[in-house]
Amino acid sequence: MARVAFIVDDVFEDSEFQEPYDHVRDAGHEAVIVGLAAGKEITGKKGSKVTVEKGPDEVTAADIDAVVVPGGYSPDKVRTNAALVALVRQAHEDGKPVAAICHAGWMLAEADILRGRTVTSYHSIRTDLVNAGAHWVDEELVTDGNLITSRTPKDLPAFNAALLAAL
Repeated sequence: MARVAFIVDDVFEDSEFQEPYDHVRDAGHEAVIVGLAAGKEITGKKGSKVTVEKGPDEVTAADIDAVVVPGGYSPDKVRTNAALVALVRQAHEDGKPVAAICHAGWMLAEADILRGRTVTSYHSIRTDLVNAGAHWVDEELVTDGNLITSRTPKDLPAFNAALLAAL
């Protein structure tokens, strides 16, 4: 059983959080909601409500086996927290799966783990990822080493399958 950290805050893309979260749990893994403050109720773009289980200083890369960063505007919020950025960077450096969909590429750029890597994302952040050193492609799913990236909710079936395969 793997322990997977979902890094999320307000205005997350509902399906990009819920579907991977459900797939991870349904496969028998532990899913942990990690955000800016433990106990904080956060709301998705479409109104879903979830409660953050662990704050930034309560989880380290040693505590988890993989990281998922859902899209929406949440990645722009969580990338401002040094501890969450460090968690993503260390998980990546440790060779653990790091999965990001849609706007979640912002967190990968902030963690400075994109240099020389091939990724995809929502098209509007392409330039941000290229400027962070990535080779950006417009594909449903891109797996480059331990990085797993997809573009939008319509890519979730491929994204979820790749995430589970990596676990």
